[in-house]
Amino acid sequence: MIAALLDRLLAPAPDPARVAWLAQHEYAHRGLHGPCIPENSLAAFAGAIARGMGIECDIQRSGDGQAMVFHDWELDRLTADSGPVADRSAAALGQIMLSGGDDCRIPTLREMLGMVRGRAPILIEIKSKRGYNVAASCLAVRRVLEGYQAPHAVMSFDPRVSRWFAENSPRTLRGLVMTEEDDRGIAGWARRHLWLWIAKPDFLAYDIRDLPSRFAAAQRRRGLPLTSWTVRSPELRERAALHADAPIAEGDGVQGG
Repeated sequence: MIAALLDRLLAPAPDPARVAWLAQHEYAHRGLHGPCIPENSLAAFAGAIARGMGIECDIQRSGDGQAMVFHDWELDRLTADSGPVADRSAAALGQIMLSGGDDCRIPTLREMLGMVRGRAPILIEIKSKRGYNVAASCLAVRRVLEGYQAPHAVMSFDPRVSRWFAENSPRTLRGLVMTEEDDRGIAGWARRHLWLWIAKPDFLAYDIRDLPSRFAAAQRRRGLPLTSWTVRSPELRERAALHADAPIAEGDGVQGG
């Protein structure tokens, strides 16, 4: 099939030894968060480490170009403040308390890595949207990762992120986050292959709701590890065990949770 040939040519599979660690862990989605422990907080990451889990986190860029560990574009849902994250400096964001926690503030990626200190592998999702200068976020993340030797990878829904790291930081493991969004027709099939060819990823992070998937299975067979998000129940955990290499889990989807 022509698409399969183009997949091998334009998005070659990684060295198996380089990506082997991805399948050796379960990842806590935005850290091991819950009552009194906010998502993407240092407390949530400490909880994941204590549980022996890997960590998945999110990156937004501050107004002065720093990599902040925060999921949303706006402050409103997760803090008592409001407005765009990008309107505040890293110092100002670092003073904002996360809702639902005891003295949990928005951390920088540098602070988070300093706390983890290699005790858990990390998946770093870089947020992007239409019209966004995602290259600036990639650069901010790369600067912080320089010299960090423990297992880590970057990933994004935006194929430009993986492509940027392929071209500017090829030693950094890179992933493409994907969801089929019930779009399994010809147009969706073409988009998935196009994004794959642009991204040139080392692994995929796939929507658990879309598994099993012919596209995901084909990439996995040819050597791209498959993580799957967000595993929130024992049933979804079983699905991930059948069709993926590692779950990105939270709540009842965490093993023993």
